[in-house]
Formats: sequence, structure tokens, C-alpha cells
Amino acid sequence: MTAGAAPAAALRAFDEREYRDAMGGFASGVTVITTQAAAGPVGFTCQSFYSVSIDPPLISFSVARTSQSLAALREHGRIAVNFLSAEQQRLSGQFARSGTDKWAGVAWTPAERGGAPILDGVTGWVAGEIDREIEAGDHLIFLVAVTAISTDPERRPLIFHRGRYRELEIEYQI
Repeated sequence: MTAGAAPAAALRAFDEREYRDAMGGFASGVTVITTQAAAGPVGFTCQSFYSVSIDPPLISFSVARTSQSLAALREHGRIAVNFLSAEQQRLSGQFARSGTDKWAGVAWTPAERGGAPILDGVTGWVAGEIDREIEAGDHLIFLVAVTAISTDPERRPLIFHRGRYRELEIEYQI
């Protein structure tokens, strides 16, 4: 046991709502993961994205096993992670809904390698090829080898915290 850790017997059970509330305490950027399918572009809103490694450049994201986008991800194998800007709250909601035309009114350009859609107006994007898929509960974790990147430092990011979109208020120099 590490210093300050509670003994296992002292831990209390928690329910799904408490778990969701605790995880909502972690502020995150909002992304839209995109790929191509035979019928056209595919995309979904995703907050479970992160950088894994610089050398080699690797990223990761999670997707629900029930996602309608899963087959396209597996089939195409090439994706883009679009970092939404503060002005793109509407797109976050649009790509989060199932059973609608997620691409209605969305301007995009295919990535040079692989053709995954790069959304106009994002703060940046990372494109790559799926390296592997890892089973993780009710989700799958995808590890992606990065093949291209772009950033627009002039745009403010879309932030999600405790069930709401937030604005960055203070800028700190590191």
C-alpha cells in the first residue's frame, strides 16, 4: 500500500451515475473521429482521445462496441482526429447523435493520406493508420500510428467539463 492510500476494505461501492459524475470532473477537449466508408464519410464525437507516444508518434481513442461507426473504422483503417474549436459546439452535438445525417452542412477536405475527412474550422487534427484494437469493457481502444498533423493556434478549443461546454478563461505560461 502506498502512503495515503486507503485500505481496500475502506473503499465504498459506487453506482454508474457516481462514476459518470466523477469522470465528468476531468475537463477534456472535444474531438470528432472521422474515416471513410463505401457509402461516404463516417464520424463521431469522442472525448476519450489522447497522445500515447512521441517516438514513434502514436495516439489512442476509445469507441463503444455498439457504435455504428465501428465497421467503417475497421474496414478503412485510416482515421483523422479533428480537435473542435470553441465555435463548433453545434458539430459536437451533430456528430454525437445516431440515426441522423451527421454530414449535413459540414465542410471538410479529405486527408492527403487515406482520405479521412478533415473538418473545416478545427483547432488542429491528427491523421493516422490504425495499428491495433484492444478490448476494454464496453468499449474498444484503438492505437493509431500518426502519419500527418496540423494545428491552428489562433483558434480556441472546445472544452467539456461536468456536462457542459466551457471557455478557457485564463492563459498560463509554462
